[in-house]
Amino acid sequence: MRLPQIAALLTSACLLAAPGFAGGLGEMTDAERAAFRAEVRSYLIENPEVMVEVMTELQARQDKAASANEAQLLVTYKDDLFADSHSWVGGNPDGDITLVEFMDYRCGYCRKAYEEVEQLVKADGNIRLIFKEYPILGEDSTISSRFAIAVLQLHGGEAYKKAHDALITLRGKPDAPTLTKLAADLGFDGAEVVAKMGSDEVSAVITKNQDLGNKMQISGTPTFVIQGSLFRGYVPLDGMQQIVADERKKG
Repeated sequence: MRLPQIAALLTSACLLAAPGFAGGLGEMTDAERAAFRAEVRSYLIENPEVMVEVMTELQARQDKAASANEAQLLVTYKDDLFADSHSWVGGNPDGDITLVEFMDYRCGYCRKAYEEVEQLVKADGNIRLIFKEYPILGEDSTISSRFAIAVLQLHGGEAYKKAHDALITLRGKPDAPTLTKLAADLGFDGAEVVAKMGSDEVSAVITKNQDLGNKMQISGTPTFVIQGSLFRGYVPLDGMQQIVADERKKG
């Protein structure tokens, strides 16, 4: 049986099964249903490339739907992504491209991306950088984020960046003695920072970021929003550079 014939047969079956059709697929006899199934099975066995075509088309449609969904999410949550009142903003605050990173200090790929994001922002000079504290890898992740947010709330953006850089490269466990010493090394009152970590103000930031991440369907780190595009997972330096260039072309 040729493809046009099988297509016609499948179309007929769909029409028979469609709501409102006078007969319905259930009106076929057992022998007719068996013959139909045998014809379809025989054709697919003889022409397995058809299944590849079907799966390729299915994947293309799913990818298109996912892209459309992500584009809508970026529009819907634009203000939460780019203009909230609680996230650290660095790089060039007036840059023409904004890069948002949802990150976790205990995430290996976040650590891998750290130096490359730094290189990108410094070399470009016109990128606005926003970090979203997004601890999803357990208690140590949450403790580290609480420390960074506490430093931000107590001492401002410059202090936060120092704490961020120290935490993303920290190899030991972020327990109270380690963080107290880290705060002192950075020139802060360790006891004050540790006390602030448990505050409602710090908890509120994490809750807001997690709520935003859930709405954005973010389940892993790092996740990047680069101007009008969303990227789930690690992106190497050359890839980010190309994305930035593409976003600038869009205007």
